[in-house]
Amino acid sequence: MINKADVKKALNVVHEAFFENETKQLNIFVAGVGNVGSKLLEQLHQQQHFLLHELGVQVRVIAIANSKTMLFCEDGIPHNAWKEKLAQGDSMDLQQFAARLKSMNLRNSVFVDNTASEDVAAIYDTFLQHGVSVVTCNKIACSADFASYKKLKDLARKYNASFLFETNVGAGLPVINTLNDLVRSGDKVRTIEAVLSGSLNFVFNHFVNGADFRTVVKAAQDEGYTEPDPRIDLSGKDVMRKILILARESGAEMELNDIENRSFLPEECLNAPDVAAFYDQLDVHAAHFQQLRQAADDEGKRLKFVARYSNGKASVGLQSVAPDHPFYKLEGKDNIVLYTTNRYAEQPLIVRGAGAGADVTASGIFADIMRTVRN
Repeated sequence: MINKADVKKALNVVHEAFFENETKQLNIFVAGVGNVGSKLLEQLHQQQHFLLHELGVQVRVIAIANSKTMLFCEDGIPHNAWKEKLAQGDSMDLQQFAARLKSMNLRNSVFVDNTASEDVAAIYDTFLQHGVSVVTCNKIACSADFASYKKLKDLARKYNASFLFETNVGAGLPVINTLNDLVRSGDKVRTIEAVLSGSLNFVFNHFVNGADFRTVVKAAQDEGYTEPDPRIDLSGKDVMRKILILARESGAEMELNDIENRSFLPEECLNAPDVAAFYDQLDVHAAHFQQLRQAADDEGKRLKFVARYSNGKASVGLQSVAPDHPFYKLEGKDNIVLYTTNRYAEQPLIVRGAGAGADVTASGIFADIMRTVRN
């Protein structure tokens, strides 16, 4: 009645159901232990007692991997020694990592991707087909071509596994789950308006009172709000991916190249050969940026980089917003999303808060991991 390879797993499930208390064991496999990944491991450790005694969930971190090494321990990796043990682990091989995860065949397994790697995103399907849930902050899979995105959603449904990516948009903010709840309950999305880049919001919040645009961008980079190459943020491509994901989750069959990107950067800045040359071009085009700010100031408005989806079309670009707009007073690295729907027609449903940072991103991933238990 049971495949030989699944005997151990089946016995564990039966034993858990009949002879143990109602504690559910969750087995976590983590790829990526940088700022976000290490914060996630810390949060999992801090909440162990609460999860076990209040929710009846025992969390075991079975595997940890970075770009160089990987570590497996079926009994769970102790939190106070994971860095030292990982440093002495086996050489990282993504295919071997996946094969070993699947061969262990543990119930309630969750693969957690804290990377920005295309290679890691490319193997989600192998996990889902094996009934392993996938939780990711990596936007690559969900912003790839629509057929690939749909395949992952279909596989999760077919093999009764979770595919969760709340932190793709808004870090730990409940942006995607709120949208999912609206759609599942029969509401229809009319318009999505959003400020989805903490780094761009930081830049334009500080590009005031005569500040130099180059200086503001460099400060944002030094504070860690932008990528090492700030053009990744300033080009708007990351925001394009985020609004694409929201459009798809609202029911649109859309591709990335369907989104209009009204870039505010001159071509010479975008096409500079390296980061140093990019900063030089910001100096060359300083008057262009000053003109953008002055035009907004003259109207009593503020500059915000806004993403919008409506009637099957999406766009991203710099806009001047008036004082009575919800985006006007958005400070720091906060994100904000406005959902106008059939039910929220007169006043949009608003989700707002910190949209960047390792702590809040890790907490969003943690929440998705716990959703796999409920799912």
